[in-house]
Amino acid sequence: MPRPRAPMREFTRGMALLGGGFRYWRRRPRLMALGLIPAAIVATVLLVGLVALASSVPGITVALTPFAEGWPGLWASVIRIAVGTALIGAALVIVAISFTALTLFVGEPFYERIWRAVEADLGEAPPASEGGFWRSLADSAGLVFRGIGVALFAALLGLIPGVGGALSAVTAVFLTGMLLADELGSRALTARGLVASQRRALMRRHRALTLGFGVATQLCFLVPGGAVATMPAAVAGSALLARELLPATGQPAAASKQNTSA
Repeated sequence: MPRPRAPMREFTRGMALLGGGFRYWRRRPRLMALGLIPAAIVATVLLVGLVALASSVPGITVALTPFAEGWPGLWASVIRIAVGTALIGAALVIVAISFTALTLFVGEPFYERIWRAVEADLGEAPPASEGGFWRSLADSAGLVFRGIGVALFAALLGLIPGVGGALSAVTAVFLTGMLLADELGSRALTARGLVASQRRALMRRHRALTLGFGVATQLCFLVPGGAVATMPAAVAGSALLARELLPATGQPAAASKQNTSA
């Protein structure tokens, strides 16, 4: 049995998997470019919503803090800045999660071609996954709801005086990264016969590797324009992640389930 790798080494290995996905821009440029279309459409819609929210934040923070009206000016400003920061942080988490969920849903035919092309390059591709439209819709809705939970938790952390902003940002990046890795890797792992509970159990056993991939993806999403360019690479990288999580890609689905539940 191979000796487990150190968590930090696993984490950096997970980040490198996203780099492996970006290399497919050179190997399959036309196929990867197809993945830009749904990403650009969804990103434009969400960006408009985010700009509208940002312009409304001052008014929203005042409406949410009526109790601060009689406070001295400094303390009223401190609490309202904290609330505004928490709102923006929560919005960014929801946007990142919604972007991934909506883009994968809208662009399902494009992204299936991408991850299957990666699988074919690495060996025999897994059988076609079942579920189609309804499975994609359920996965996307589940991701958005879990993302809202993460956003609320990050917003509450952001209210902690002094360290709240930094603590909220770091927590949001790591928790969102785990959600992104789960959703992006679901296609390739589901095609190998793993249900959602088995996928997540497998990712928990390889938490550092999964986090490395997810955090790297989330950080790229935070760069202006980075989400659109990163999405096809993240889908390609998710096929590499599935291979890392289940090295024996040729094993039958039943064997995969037995190994995951062990």
